[in-house]
Amino acid sequence: MSEGVNHDRRRFLSLAALTAAAEVVVMGSAGAQSNREGSLNLPAIKSGTHTSFGPLKQIDANVLNIGYAEVGPATGAPVILLHGWPYDIHTYVDVAPLLADAGYRVIVPYLRGYGTTRFLSDDTPRNGQQSALGVDVIALMDALRIGKAVIAGCDWGARTANILAALWPERCKAMVSVSGYLIGSRELNKMPLPPKAELEWWYQYYFATERGRAGYDKYRHDFARLIWQLASPKWQFDDATFDRTAASFDNPDHVSIVIHNYRWRLGLADGERRYDDLEQRLAAFPLIGVPTITLEGDANGAPHPDSAAYARKFSGRYEHRLITGGVGHNLPQEAPQAFAQAVIDVDRA
Repeated sequence: MSEGVNHDRRRFLSLAALTAAAEVVVMGSAGAQSNREGSLNLPAIKSGTHTSFGPLKQIDANVLNIGYAEVGPATGAPVILLHGWPYDIHTYVDVAPLLADAGYRVIVPYLRGYGTTRFLSDDTPRNGQQSALGVDVIALMDALRIGKAVIAGCDWGARTANILAALWPERCKAMVSVSGYLIGSRELNKMPLPPKAELEWWYQYYFATERGRAGYDKYRHDFARLIWQLASPKWQFDDATFDRTAASFDNPDHVSIVIHNYRWRLGLADGERRYDDLEQRLAAFPLIGVPTITLEGDANGAPHPDSAAYARKFSGRYEHRLITGGVGHNLPQEAPQAFAQAVIDVDRA
């Protein structure tokens, strides 16, 4: 059990639990599977139950002034939830209250280029490379005086969680990662994929052109809505849900960060030299030794690896869960109970 967590509250939640809507198929490191329908130990909650976090906070951290939501007791065990593209902190708008009720201090930051997060200097490169986002989270933890936390993420946020667990394991108590091991290598990205796989990455080739940059800038809301529909084909989100997140793309650095992220991956844009050592370490695809639960939705329409391809990248206590019921790429927002339960379970490991 985690230090600082209200154990009585957890016990009450477990006893009072209602049947969950999603079915969880669990695959341990040995490869055995079992169905766990109705086994979630949290109150039943539907996606879209909560609409906001309330007032946000701001804090200077390294090169950024980071906007973030914070819920739960200040003395609770810290959990940091990281969003991806084209999403924002509302990926966790239903997850965070579940964790707060379980006694956790939940921190949900806007990544660089999103929402209320801003660069402190006009001279700082608008850099979206993977290691820079990892350094941002370490800087946030330092600013908040958080020594160690459970790190959980989806999409870019999952990759960033992987990076923290791999490079700074002393700062990562445990990890939840949607779609598994996502650390990238620009050298590996030079290798062509079969045509069908390349088709799934159509937008990164669009972003490689100036036409693509201009198109994303002009149509960023329409673009994001299309990605949501393709990545989560069975998620029936409404206009209010999308518009709440789309507002975060009006950040003045958003387009630059997104375009640089995808161009950097393909070797079409340089990163910053100060991150070279980190990138060299990441290019070796380091093992992750902290306790980990990986999650995948059964209706994920975005490019993602098969769970068997990354299972051996986790050398510590490890479990994979397939979340069924038409759950797509934005798993925490589509299946908040399953995600919150994974955070609690991995913390107990």
